[in-house]
Amino acid sequence: MSTNINRRNFIGNSAVAAAAITIIPRHVLGGTGFVAANDRINLGFIGTGKQVYTLLDGIGSCKETVVLACCDVDSKKLEKFRDTAVSKNKSKSISATVDSYKYYRELLSRKDIDAVVIATPDHWHAQVAVDAAKAGKDIYCEKPMALTIAEGRAMVNATRKYDRVFQTGNMQRSWRDFRHAVELVRNGYIGQITALNVNVGEPVMQCDLPSLEAPAELDWNEWVGPSLYRGWNPKLAPEIGDEEWAWWRGYRDFGGGLITDWGAHMFDIAQWGLDMDKSGPVQFLPPSVPAKTGLSMRYENGVVVTHKDWGEGNAVQFIGTEGKIEVSREFLRTFPNKDLAKAELKPTDQRVYHSENHYQDWIDAIKKRTRPVSDVETGHRTASVCNLVNIAYELQRPLQWNPDTEEFIHDEYANKLRSRAYRGKWDFNNY
Repeated sequence: MSTNINRRNFIGNSAVAAAAITIIPRHVLGGTGFVAANDRINLGFIGTGKQVYTLLDGIGSCKETVVLACCDVDSKKLEKFRDTAVSKNKSKSISATVDSYKYYRELLSRKDIDAVVIATPDHWHAQVAVDAAKAGKDIYCEKPMALTIAEGRAMVNATRKYDRVFQTGNMQRSWRDFRHAVELVRNGYIGQITALNVNVGEPVMQCDLPSLEAPAELDWNEWVGPSLYRGWNPKLAPEIGDEEWAWWRGYRDFGGGLITDWGAHMFDIAQWGLDMDKSGPVQFLPPSVPAKTGLSMRYENGVVVTHKDWGEGNAVQFIGTEGKIEVSREFLRTFPNKDLAKAELKPTDQRVYHSENHYQDWIDAIKKRTRPVSDVETGHRTASVCNLVNIAYELQRPLQWNPDTEEFIHDEYANKLRSRAYRGKWDFNNY
């Protein structure tokens, strides 16, 4: 998932050779749901940890897709994914070789790769996505889209400059209950929205894990990549066979805590319901004493969203003048009219983008050259809310935010936290 720090201009003869095969011959395709070779979307997967198998199952099951390449700095994880991807191709009667790479730019140099799936830890998202856009690849990037506000904006700018189709992994936008909740809110079924409560866990923290010797199959220096260096620990990057989720996501420089991990899902639904996909809050008010919950943020229209445990984990509560809507992956509840949860909307009601399958939605958008349900700007705005919440918890004082300029108002120090320190020369802004 990395590019070698000591060789920025690495593209060599092997990349030219790989680019020579531009399509999969028709004779290797067959079976039901046949798609001609020229109509197929050739995929490269960058990052082969635990989450990638959900993405392979989803995106790889789309009839138009074939996996041609994968990349990781952990050789054992890479080998396991390559074998699984070959099996996925064979299940679709496709006899395509899946090539593996340690350095992601070698994968990007291949002319036969149409699109990439980015499943690296968050601290790599921006550099890989910008490089992919520059290389002419369409992009699926896991949530949260960006580790910092500046990185997210760079990803948007690169995507637009190179006219790429970018889907962020906020897949709840392709779930019926979340879409229905948003449409009920948007159409006034619980009156005017006055407040929301979002429960997603704790903010990011500094990493205090002991440094241990990395396993031989993992190039730890490349894993750390653009972030400030610290030693390996199995909680950050578990070895293959460890069923625990990697907890790099909990620590600054690698992730954003549960605020970005689950917030990328639940604050996303809040943004969607409030029709703020191109904007965001204007004020952040952390609790008056240091705490991990209790922060509130206010939008220009007066609606206040509070990060708190309101009784349901990883869930959103919309509060209106005439009722409430509560939604999570386990339930959709409406009050006082409980039938609203299953009610059909009126033909005259406003509808939001309708996607039944987050992965197929991306593939369809690639074919049509349109923007998918969770376009890069949408992913950036949601990730920005999460990152802003973390900044407010860190500074522990009220902050004024301009969502148009994406700057804190009269707060030089807070504005510095829109980005982060980098190790070596990293050029995600060079698009």
